[in-house]
Amino acid sequence: MAVALASVAVTTRSILLRDADRRVDGLLAQEAGEFAHFEERGVDPATGRPFTDPARLLHVFLERQYADPEEELIGLVARPGRGPAQLIQPRDIDVPLPLHKDADARRRVFEAPGSTGTLHRPSGEIRWAKVAVARVGGDPEAAFVVAFHPGREQDRVDEVTRILLAISGVALLLTTGIGWVVAGRILRPVRLVRTAAAQLTEQDLTRRIPVRGRDDVAALAETFNAMLDRLERAFAAQRQFVDDAGHELRTPITIVRGHLELMGDDPAEREETVRLVTDQLDRMSRIVEDLLLLAKAERPDFVTPEPVQLAELTADVYVKARTLGERDWQLTEVADREAELDPQRITQAMVQLAQNAVQHTAPGQTIRIGSRADGTRVELYVADSGPGVRPQDAGVIFERFRRGTARRGARGSGAGLGLSIVRAIAEAHGGRIGLRETEGGGATFVLTLEEART
Repeated sequence: MAVALASVAVTTRSILLRDADRRVDGLLAQEAGEFAHFEERGVDPATGRPFTDPARLLHVFLERQYADPEEELIGLVARPGRGPAQLIQPRDIDVPLPLHKDADARRRVFEAPGSTGTLHRPSGEIRWAKVAVARVGGDPEAAFVVAFHPGREQDRVDEVTRILLAISGVALLLTTGIGWVVAGRILRPVRLVRTAAAQLTEQDLTRRIPVRGRDDVAALAETFNAMLDRLERAFAAQRQFVDDAGHELRTPITIVRGHLELMGDDPAEREETVRLVTDQLDRMSRIVEDLLLLAKAERPDFVTPEPVQLAELTADVYVKARTLGERDWQLTEVADREAELDPQRITQAMVQLAQNAVQHTAPGQTIRIGSRADGTRVELYVADSGPGVRPQDAGVIFERFRRGTARRGARGSGAGLGLSIVRAIAEAHGGRIGLRETEGGGATFVLTLEEART
């Protein structure tokens, strides 16, 4: 902005000086033209005839003129053999050294070959125009001279330039102050982002940037906060994975170590120990696989939706579930529509619900599988005829490693991750998993997907 204001001041000065030069040139040309016209057509008022004496011509003309404050109108008449020209009707002017008092300058103007010019003197510059006059018969020459002193014009231009520079300086200071304040307010969120980023640690990811306004900086703060949310969820999932793995794997590892330490040389005892160790290793393998699956549920590519016919998907789940145990499997209803979902993940969730129903029912008991559609909502469900779920257990059974306070059956030996996996799959689809009462006893788990595409 300083460069722009300086450029404006310099350009304005150049324009003002150019206008002053044009005005001076016009004034010189006007005065010279008026004298030339008077010389050509004027008559001596004393005789009524054209002028024959240059001095008389100059005297009469100058008596009728009124010069501007910085202007001199003078007549010069040559005096052969007697030094410089003599002056006719000079007028005092408020300048350090007028032309009519500067003999050397007067002589230089009179003897100059041109009709206009600029005279540079230590006492000040003079712009002049000259009209030569000669009396009939070859008498001594004379000249009408218009001299203009541009010093005051230049002083006025300089004064305007100084005022403009002063105003520009004040404007620059004000703009700098306002810009400093505005830039500080604009960059405050950026500084907060930098400070928050410097203070972030793996143990503390709770800091957030205050969002004010709706501009790009506010959008940056929102983006940074969203990134922190994702980081916090990722670290929380990592810590939960480690805690869950350590908590759930500690028991089978202890069992394995204890049996191996106590194992004797008896072949039957060794065979039993190997069987127990293998069973515990299989259990740990399933726990690790389930934990890895839950950890992947936080990733955006956990599900890959595609158009799926719900009727075919429900029938496929029914066929796979029938192999889980000897139960009275029933396919009660199917939704005849198309939905946008990940068929593999939904099948995995439904089979897990069927496995859960098998663990809490006895052979021959009924397990119903079905799907239905209601507007933009799609529901897939698994209903069993077991003992059901107590009300106090309904809020915890979908959490990791949590089971009901009273088991519905004696066959369940899982780690408490199955329903957590089902909930993760439902939430990855933007849906939810719920528990409803079953008519006649039992539990009905419903997987609800909103805004399914038809």
